[in-house]
Amino acid sequence: MDCNLRLYQEEVVQAALRGENSIIWLPTGGGKTRAAVYITKKHLETTANAKVAVLVNKVHLVDQHFAKEFRPYLGSTYKIAAISGDSNEKDLFGCLVKASDLVICTAQILENALINMEEEKHVELTDFTLLVIDECHHTQKESVYNKIMGRYVEKKVRKEGNLPQILGLTASPGTGGNKQLDKAVEHVLQVCLNVHIRTYHNVILLYNCLNIQDQYMYMFVCVQQDPFGNHLKAMMLMIHEYMPPTVSRSLREMGTQEYEADVVELEKEGVKKENRLIAQCALHLRQYNDALLINDTVRMVDAFRGLDEFYNSRKTKLLDGTDIFLQGLFDENRVELKQLASNDRYENPKLAQLQCTLQEEFNDENSRAILFSKTRRGTHCLFDWVNSNPELQRVNIRAGILTGAGTGANHMTQNEQKETIKHFRTGILNLLISTSVAEEGLDIPECNLVVRYGLLTNEIAQQQASGRARALNSVYSVVAEEGGREIRRELTNEYLESLTAKAIDQVQQMSPSEFRRKISGIQQIAVMTRIQAERKKNERKQRYSPSQVQFQCRECFLLVCSGEDLRKIENAHHVNINPEFEKHYRAGGQVVLEKSFEDWEPGQVISCKNCGKEWGMEIKFKKVVTLPCLKIKSFSMKTPGGKSTPRQWKDVEFQVKEFDFLEDMSSHFHDLDLDE
Repeated sequence: MDCNLRLYQEEVVQAALRGENSIIWLPTGGGKTRAAVYITKKHLETTANAKVAVLVNKVHLVDQHFAKEFRPYLGSTYKIAAISGDSNEKDLFGCLVKASDLVICTAQILENALINMEEEKHVELTDFTLLVIDECHHTQKESVYNKIMGRYVEKKVRKEGNLPQILGLTASPGTGGNKQLDKAVEHVLQVCLNVHIRTYHNVILLYNCLNIQDQYMYMFVCVQQDPFGNHLKAMMLMIHEYMPPTVSRSLREMGTQEYEADVVELEKEGVKKENRLIAQCALHLRQYNDALLINDTVRMVDAFRGLDEFYNSRKTKLLDGTDIFLQGLFDENRVELKQLASNDRYENPKLAQLQCTLQEEFNDENSRAILFSKTRRGTHCLFDWVNSNPELQRVNIRAGILTGAGTGANHMTQNEQKETIKHFRTGILNLLISTSVAEEGLDIPECNLVVRYGLLTNEIAQQQASGRARALNSVYSVVAEEGGREIRRELTNEYLESLTAKAIDQVQQMSPSEFRRKISGIQQIAVMTRIQAERKKNERKQRYSPSQVQFQCRECFLLVCSGEDLRKIENAHHVNINPEFEKHYRAGGQVVLEKSFEDWEPGQVISCKNCGKEWGMEIKFKKVVTLPCLKIKSFSMKTPGGKSTPRQWKDVEFQVKEFDFLEDMSSHFHDLDLDE
C-alpha cells in the first residue's frame, strides 16, 4: 500500500528525511503518525542495516500503531514486532529486536531491556538507527522517555557507538505551566533539548493546517440551593471540631481539590506523628470531600452511594474512640442524607444542561460524541445517569465507558478497552464517556460533539480533547458553573495555547547560532541538575541499612516487619520472605490479572488482620512458594530519622535486596539438603 502524504505533511518530514533529529508538531488529527510511517519507510529503504523502534507511552497505542498504521504500509516488506507489558514476548525483547526491522513498544519495555543484562532480554540504543518517540512532550522530569534520552545523551558525550536518529511526535509541547512568553520559549527549547534537537530548522510546526472544530461553546449553569452538600459540610465541620483547633484552621475551602490536597497532607502528618485521631479524621474528611466533588458534577445519589459503601466496609473494624465517633456521625445522619439525595428538586443543574446538549446533538441518528470526565468513578456515575434517563434513551443514545487500564475498582482490562473503541468505531456505541485516556493518541472516529464535563486540566489535554471533534460542523463544549473554576481554567488554557504558538514562532525566528547558544545554556543547567539529583537519590537509597527500617500498617500503626525481610523480584515487586509475617495478615479474594508473567502468578488479596487495611496480594513464585507482595502506600516507614510515608518503593531510604530463590527460600524447605 502506498503511503501518500498531504502537502503540509510533506513539509514537516523534510528534516527527518535528511537524517536529522526533529520534532513534528501537528494538531490532533493532523496525521503525525502517518508522517512517521512515511519517514520510517524511507529510512528502512535507504539506511544500511536499518532498525527502527517506535516508542509509545500507553499500552493500547502499541496495537493501534501496529494494526492501523505501520503494518498496512510496511508489513508486506519488513518484519514488524509489537510488544507491550501485556505481551509474553517482552521477556525475549533482545531476540525480537535482532529478528525484526521495526519494533513498536512501550517506552518502559525498552528501558527495562536497556538495564537488563540477560542476553535474550538486553538491547543497546546503538542497536537502532531510528527512534520514534510518540507524544514526546512527555520527555521530561522522571518520565521513562526522559530516562531513555538521558542514556542517549550520556552515550553521545562518551562517543559510544553510532546512536539512532530521533523523531519526536506531539500535538503540542505546551508551556510547562508558564504564563510568560520568555519562560514558555525556554520550555519549548527544553523539549527540543530533551529529544536532542540541535538545529533550529528542525523545529517544525503547522499549527493551523486543519479546521479542527467549527464551534467552541461554553454552557453556563447558575448555582442553586444544595441542602445535601450543605449537610455534608456541616458533618465535616463536626469532624473539624473533633480535631485540635490549630489543625482545622489550616484547611481550605471544602469541596475543592485544594481541600483534598490539605487533608492528604494532614493524613500523612498524623501517620508520621502516630496520631491516629488526626490520621483517621483526615482520611474520612477526604471521603466527604470526594462526595462533595461528585455532588458538584453528577447526582446526589452517586455521592451518597460512595459514602455509604465506604462506611459499610468499616463497620466491623472500630479500633478506638475516633473510629466510633466517625462511624457514629455517619450512621446518625445516614437517613437524612439519603432523603436529601433522593429529592429531585435539588438535582444538579449541570446535568440538566448536559441533557439538553446531548438531546439536541442526538436528534441526528448518525451523531457521535465523547463526554470527558475527571475520574473513573465520575465516568461510571455519568454512564448510570445516561442509561437511567428516559429522555436520553428516547434519542437512542448508546453509551460506553472508556477508562485507564488496571486491576483496581473501575479499571478496565486492555481487551475491554479495545472492545469499547471497536464498538464506538463501528457505531454499536455512539457516546463514549471517558477519562483522559481518550484525549491522547487513541484512534477514535470523528465526533460531532466533544464535551468536557467538570474538568481541570492543562492546555495540552484541552487541545487534544478538542481535537477529537473532527467532523464537519462539530462542536467542542464545556459545561460548568458560571464563574466557576472549570471556566477559569479553560480560559487560562486558551491563553496558554496561544502562548505556545507564540513561543514556537519565536524559536523558529532564532538564528542558528542563537538557537545553539540557548540550547547549550539549558543543557548545562540540565546536566548539573541531573547529576545533583542522581547523587541525592543514591545518598537517600543508602541512608539506612535494612535492619534500621521498620514497617507499620498505615491504618492502625501495627509494627509488622523489618527492611531485612523484604526482597525485590524483577526490580519491581517487593515481597516479604519472613514466614512470621503471615501471622499479621488475612488472605481472601483471588486477584485476576489480564497479563501473565514468566516467574509468578497472582494469588489472593492480603489485608491487615488487626484493622482490615489492604496491603497488597500474594504471589505464587515459580508455582512453588507463595509470598506476600506489598503496596508501599499501605505502610509507614520508621527509621532513626523519624517516620515517613513513601508513595512509591523508589522513595524508600534503604536498599532492598534482590530476591535469590535458593538463598531466601531455604528456610521454607527445612527437609531438603540443597548442598548435595
